[in-house]
Order: sequence, then structure tokens, then C-alpha cells
Amino acid sequence: MAHPTDEKNFRLPTTLRPRRYQATVTLDLEGRTFTGEQRVELELSQPTTEIILHANALELGDVTFRAGNDARKPASKRVAPVSETVVLTFDAPLPAGSATLDVLWTGHFSEGLRGLYAAGKVAATQFEAADARRLFPCFDEPAFKARWALTVRVPQGHTVLGNGRVVKDEADGALRKVTFQETELLSSYLIALVVGPLVGTPEEQAEGIPVRTWSLPEKAHLAKFGQDAALQVLPRLQDYFGLPYAFGKVDQVGIPDFEAGAMENAGLITYREVALLLDPATAPLSVQKRVAEVVTHELAHQWFGNWVTMVWWDDLWLNEAFATWMAFKIVDQWRPDWRMWLDFDAHRASALALDALKSTHPIHGEVRNAGEAGESFDAITYEKGGAVLRMIEGFLGEGPFREGIRLYMRKHARANAVKEDLWNALGEAAKQPVNELATKWIGQSGFPLVSVKLEGRKVALSQRRFYSEPGVKSPETWPVPMVLRFEDAGGVKEQRVLFRDAQATVTLEGTGDVKWLCANGGSTGFYRVAYEKPALDALAANLGTLAPSERISLLADTWALVRAGQAPVADLLDLAARFGDEEDEAVLDELVGRLGYIENRLTDGEDQERFRRWVEGLLGGGLKKLGWQAAQGEPDPVKLRRAALVRAVGGLARSPEVLAQARPLVARMLQGDKTALDANLLDTAVGMVARAGDAALFEDLLQRLPKEPDPATQRRYLMALTSFEDAKLTERAQGLLFTEAVKTQDVAIFATGLLSNRTGRDAWWQQLQKRWKDLVTRTGAAPMLLRRVVEGLGLLRTREHLEQVKALLQANPIPEAQQATAQTLERLTQDVALRERVAPEVAAWLKRRP
Repeated sequence: MAHPTDEKNFRLPTTLRPRRYQATVTLDLEGRTFTGEQRVELELSQPTTEIILHANALELGDVTFRAGNDARKPASKRVAPVSETVVLTFDAPLPAGSATLDVLWTGHFSEGLRGLYAAGKVAATQFEAADARRLFPCFDEPAFKARWALTVRVPQGHTVLGNGRVVKDEADGALRKVTFQETELLSSYLIALVVGPLVGTPEEQAEGIPVRTWSLPEKAHLAKFGQDAALQVLPRLQDYFGLPYAFGKVDQVGIPDFEAGAMENAGLITYREVALLLDPATAPLSVQKRVAEVVTHELAHQWFGNWVTMVWWDDLWLNEAFATWMAFKIVDQWRPDWRMWLDFDAHRASALALDALKSTHPIHGEVRNAGEAGESFDAITYEKGGAVLRMIEGFLGEGPFREGIRLYMRKHARANAVKEDLWNALGEAAKQPVNELATKWIGQSGFPLVSVKLEGRKVALSQRRFYSEPGVKSPETWPVPMVLRFEDAGGVKEQRVLFRDAQATVTLEGTGDVKWLCANGGSTGFYRVAYEKPALDALAANLGTLAPSERISLLADTWALVRAGQAPVADLLDLAARFGDEEDEAVLDELVGRLGYIENRLTDGEDQERFRRWVEGLLGGGLKKLGWQAAQGEPDPVKLRRAALVRAVGGLARSPEVLAQARPLVARMLQGDKTALDANLLDTAVGMVARAGDAALFEDLLQRLPKEPDPATQRRYLMALTSFEDAKLTERAQGLLFTEAVKTQDVAIFATGLLSNRTGRDAWWQQLQKRWKDLVTRTGAAPMLLRRVVEGLGLLRTREHLEQVKALLQANPIPEAQQATAQTLERLTQDVALRERVAPEVAAWLKRRP
């Protein structure tokens, strides 16, 4: 008879729980092996003949169970590879009550970027979702919180960081023995170790909390921005939660090779270097904002995730959605001039696109095992979850929402919680029926399309689920908190409506004619809007009166309707033609993104060239007016507007004039002139010059790559190498993917960059089909990287490509990316059909232009 641990979906019994781990781990950094010994304090609620521990690729040695004066050895130790457990079986039942388990074990560093692994000169851990079991035999599920008292033995001469402060640092023969302060109650996925030749910023205090930021020595000059961000946001987070920071200190570490953006390990936050380290003098504002947002996201987790933790991975969104929303809220408090909520809207767009597919999933969905948990780290969990929380906050009000969060933190301190616990706390604080609003949005896939018809002062509303595939209909409805923003004789007004039914009619307050109506005021709602033609025309005629977020939503919603076959592409192009004088950089980013898709996927040959010239005519005047050089003291919005226009005219429209202007500026920058180009222009300028570049430039960038300390600059050069359109150079770039020139963490973006190269795409795709298994191996089986590799295939364009992608993924299924596979195939199918359906319409529209 099969034991339940032979099942992939096995969950640990709750009759036995760890209370404390006391562990010593000895690392052989050269041999990439380790040995460990630990005592686990246990609580048994009933007698048992088995103890089941998670252990992946660990060799267990001596094991002893002790209860009072009773000491026993297991009769057998059975490894169950499918569930990644070891079953310790005893001859007689172990008694209920308190006990200890002593374990010795050995293991090897993990290949790839999980467990304990080598990241260049640094040894680091990454345990989320379920890889603590690669270093410790443990109870590796989030519900099994315990205290951890860790000691690490390593060779001399290395910095050693753990979750707690160092309480003892002593010589132990030829080794160094470092003992860390015992932690608070933590789930195993939040434990971390980092060892290597790292240097830290001087320790600084944020309301009594010691903060340091660590990096390799050659990157120490890049650590100050991330350090300052942590110092700024920690007090704001403490104030929001009404709870002091619980984990003693904050260490932030840039890891040279890292799967995710960052990881919220309690007291020891690890980052991909590009998400932490930067030079403010040369980093684009987008990179600075991203680092500030990631730092704040991880620090928000110290409360929402670390202090109060989900019971199981189906509530991952409790961690990630909240931290996503909270990061934008706190950074916006710190730097209101950055207009972070417009960035939030851009992030939300990825969730809206994903959630319009039939292959989407609910924010809270079934997760049967730890492997499936890895697939939950996507835009639905993060961005849709964050958008729904923002929507609920808008419905309840900021004050009641915050009081609900504080109540949730107090009730579940040091413990685990489920989504109902959050709703109950919010409802209790706000005296509102939160369950109705939350349950539908969290538990149901998709989102509504709200159709709007304005007649006089009456607004006829209807809703149904929105799908990006034409012809698919579904009757689901949501309780939709809507902000109706409009202008009449009395000026601009707002009216709030909770739209629950399939249809409703709302009478706008006030008197006189309604000049225009925006049915997603402030763009805070997670839904699309379809206006009847007169209402759409009225909005288009009053763009300047709309907020930037509303102009962005108008463009995005119109494009979504085109994709879904519910509007002609002429609606989008006619609307875009009204944005020639747009000065808001965030709106320009949205416009350029939509036009870029049309240029890339819906035009070819003469039509493509005609479209490029139209874009140049629409936006080129704005770039000429600004010029390439920023004036002394020029504000950030103007710099970002210039950057968006360079992307449009130089990148998208491929203006020969703009390319000619960029070449000498890039050459000066590469020669060391930091004033040659504004930092916000660097990515686009280097990319467009590389696209038309020669072998000398390719070699120059390739040689700079391993020596460049700044991770943002290094990534810029890496992606530029994928852009060269000279046939011999595209072939050279393709060969780099399977060499050490491309780190494991960058495999997915580099492969995707090569698929974006128009002259090299087809040859690369033919090679990729032959070397698909090699590419998968290069990711180190890291779930997030595998997902991105699969998603990159969505850049292909034709029906022939689609059939080849289907055949490839069917013949080579990737269990860790089943959702990504389904979503990529569905989206690519729609993209191919859209190209076949709409390309003639684009061509006809262009021919009608003067």
C-alpha cells in the first residue's frame, strides 16, 4: 500500500508541530557541500509512530527522538522523493507532549538559484516557496512557524549574514563560527543565510532599527540609494501598521545571481542587484522608482507575511497583493513628485491583460502542492490583488481600512491567517459588508466590461465578463465600486456608485448638460469601460480636462475593445491622433506602447514604413521642441517626456535623423562623458544605436559587460547585444546565451530579447526549437525563469510560428510553467488572429491619411 508521502500533493499532519530549531551548519564553499546538526523542539498532540520531515537531496545521518528520559532511534528512514520528505518510523508510538528530535545530515549546494546555491563569489539561500528543505530537514510549510537559533561555520575571511544579529563570532579551528540571535516565530521559507566577500554601508538607525545595505566591494558605491530608501520608508510603515518592526535589524543584500526581484526574509532581505544597487547620477528615474518600490515592498512584508503569515500557498496573495499595494502607497507618501500611482496603473495593465484570458486564475485559487505555489507568483496575485485592495480601500475609506489592517495584525500576531480573517477585521473596523465585495473579486476569475450610454443626465450601465478573445461571452457580474466623473454647468464633479447587477440606470446629480462622462474616475477600478460612440467622442474632444490616469485608461480600454473585436482599430488610431500635443510622460508611455504593438505586429513592408512616418509626424515635433539636451535644473517630468518621445520617434518610428543625433552622443557616453546623455535616455539611445551598429560596437559592449559594476548599466549593455540587426552580429549574440556571458538570472530576458530582433528572429527561433532543452536547463529549473522563457515565445507573430510553438510545448511540457504555457498559447493565438483580422484595417486607415 502506498504511503501518503508518495503523493505530490502530500501535506504534513498537524498533530506534530515544531516550536524551535537549534541548528549548526558547516559550509564548504570550495567543495559546495555542507553538513548540519540540529535539535528541533516538538509538540505532539497525540501519539504517533512516524515523524515526517521535508528534505530534498539531503542525506540524513544519526537521528534521536527524546521525550523526558526516553531516547529512541527510528527503526527506518524512508525517503519519499515525490513529496520531498523523509519518513522516520519508530517501533512503538511516541508519546504526546513536548519532545526533541536530534538530526545530523549532509548535502550539496543546489544547482540553479534555489536552496543554498553559489552566486558567483557569494553563497546565498532562496527558500520561497519550498526550498528550505534543500538545506535543513524541517517542517517546510508556512503554517509550521517556529523560532530559529542558527550557527554557521565557514572559512575565515567572509561576511556572514543571517536573520538575526550576530551574538557570537569566534574561531573554531580553521573555521569561523558565527552564532545569530534567535528569531521570532517564522515559517521556514523566511530563513536566510548569505556568505561571501561582502561590504556594508555604515549602520544607520531608523527609529532605533539598525539598517545596513550590503554588496560586493566593487559595487559598494551603489548601495546608498537603497539604504536611504529603507531609512525613509521604515518609519512610515511602522506608523501605518501601528506596530514596531519585530525582527531586530534590517540587512539588505545585493546577490549577483538571483531568480526573483527580491525576497523578504525576516531581517535579511535579499535582492537581485538591479533591484537594490544604483548610481543616482546615471540611473534613469524609472530605475530609481523601481528600487524604492521593491525595497518598500519587501519591508512591508515584514508585517504582512512575516509577522502574520498565510496558512497555505492558496493565500499567497495575502502577502504579495498587500505588499504590492502598500509599496506604492508608502513611496507615494515619501516622494509625491514621482506620481507612483500612475506607475501602479501601468503595472495593473499586465494583470488586466492576463485576466482577460480564459486560462486566467482567481486571486485566491486552489494550490495543491509547493510546485504549484511557484506558478502563483504572477500579475494576478501581485497586480490584480493590489488593485482590488486599492479598490476596497477606496470603498471603505483610508481610515477605516487602516484600522482594519491594524486589527488584523493584532489578532493574528506571530501566527497564521486566511483571507476570511482579513475580511472580518476590515468589516469590523469599517462597519461595512466587506465580504460581499471581497469574496467576489478574490474568488472569481476575470473582471467586468462596463458598457456606458449617456442620455441627458441618465447613465445606462450594463456589465458582463470581459474576454480578449472575440465572440466569447459570459454572464458573470461583480459588485463594482465605480467613480463617475463628469462635467456640467457646475464644473467637474464625482459621484460614487456600487454597481451590483447586470444593468442599472444612474441619474447624475446636478443640473444642465453633461459635457463629458468618465466612468472610471481616477482610474482606480479594476474593469474596462465601453462607451457608446457619442460619449467616446465627447471624451476625445476633452482630453485636456481628464486626469492623466483617465487618459491612460481611455487609450487602454479602447485598445482592449479592438483586441476583443468589439471596436474597429480606426477608433484607437483616431483617438491616438489626438495625442500629438500630449505633455504628460505617463500618458505618452501608454500611447507609445499601444502604437509600438501596431508597428511591430500589425504592419509590414510599405504599411510599416507609412505607419512609422505617421508616428514621426505625430510626435516628432514634440521631440524637436525639447531637443536632446536637458536644460540646467530641468524638472523630471520634462526629462521623462523627452525619453518617451525618443522611444517613439527614434525607437518605434526609426527616424534616420534621430538615429544620426544619437550616435555621437552614445559614443561620447561610452568614452566616459557622463554628461553626454540624460540618464533617462540611455536605454533607448544605446538600444537604437546598437540596432544599427557594427562589429566594433558589438565587441565594445561585450567587453564592457563583465567589468561593469552598475547592474542597470550591465543590463543595458546585455540587452543591447540582442538588438544588433546585422546578420553576423545577431548570430554572435545568439551564441552568447549558452555561455557564461549571460548569468542564469538573465537567461529569460536575453532569450526574449533575441526573439524581439526582427532580422534575427526566424533564425533564432529555428535554433531555439533545436536547443529548447538546453535553454530549459540553463534556467536551473527556477520556476520564475521558466515562466518567463515560455512567455517570451509570445513574441512570435505568424500562424506558422503558433503551430510550431504548440508542437514544441506539447512535446516538451514544463510542469513548473503549466499556467504560463496555457496563457502564452492563448495569447499568441489571439495575437495571430488579431494580425490576420486587423492588419488590413490598419493599412486602409493609413491610406486615408493625408
